[in-house]
Amino acid sequence: MDKQEELKIIEDMQAVVAQMKADDIEENPDSEFEMFDCQCCGEEKPLAGSVVYDGIRICNDCVLYAETGFALGKITKIDDLFKNMEDKKLEAQCSFIKRDEMEHNN
Repeated sequence: MDKQEELKIIEDMQAVVAQMKADDIEENPDSEFEMFDCQCCGEEKPLAGSVVYDGIRICNDCVLYAETGFALGKITKIDDLFKNMEDKKLEAQCSFIKRDEMEHNN
């Protein structure tokens, strides 16, 4: 697969995932503001555009990583993405703990 094909796949996936989010918001406008903790990146994200893979809900941004990874053959199962995102998730959790401590100390 050449770079041109890869870019086309990435653009296609971006459009699909953005449409998923738009569809969710159209179906349930509150989903844009209902938040959950993404089990992949560890960040608090809107429910809109999120997807459940193997019983684990991930945010729209991580769905983009997952679907692009699948389409490009970079990952074969969702666990591959979870492993690749562990550092980012840990970073997000540490940031949350630091913010929480600062709020409680003030």
